[in-house]
Amino acid sequence: MAELATIARPYAEALFRVAQSGKLAPWADLVAEMAVVAQHPDVLAFLQNPGVSTQQQTETFLAALKSPVDNEAKNFIATLADNGRLALLPEIAAQFHVLKNAHEGADDAEIISAFALTEPQVSELVAALEKKFGRKLLPSVSVDSSLIGGVRVVIGDEVLDTSVRAKLQQLHVALTA
Repeated sequence: MAELATIARPYAEALFRVAQSGKLAPWADLVAEMAVVAQHPDVLAFLQNPGVSTQQQTETFLAALKSPVDNEAKNFIATLADNGRLALLPEIAAQFHVLKNAHEGADDAEIISAFALTEPQVSELVAALEKKFGRKLLPSVSVDSSLIGGVRVVIGDEVLDTSVRAKLQQLHVALTA
């Protein structure tokens, strides 16, 4: 996995520099779409076919995208195809996303709740978390009923677990120690 990250990093950084000179948000959307297309099993099989030329790979990949593609994006896809790196697009997109968040001073916040949260509850929780962590957070919310109650928040490598399940596990450890 580290090898893929190492190979993908220069592509992500180059693409990010290009995106900074233009509009960052549309580029982020396009890169995310490219990653989804590159992960499709049929696309992967096509890209791994030795009988397909890089020109065909480039044209077919660009045709699979729904978003309009400018010359810079076409050149990027062509460069990846020429170097046999189109399958790296999911890793490139992940690194691009990290660079974009760092540029904007933001972090992704994965919020897992025992029950569905309303928009006001999410907004209130995000505001409190932003104050606690001192940075802008981009929340993604999911439900996991095994938490029993409360929430678990993952921001980068930091975890804030206030769920009932976590408290019961702490109690179990304390009682058996």
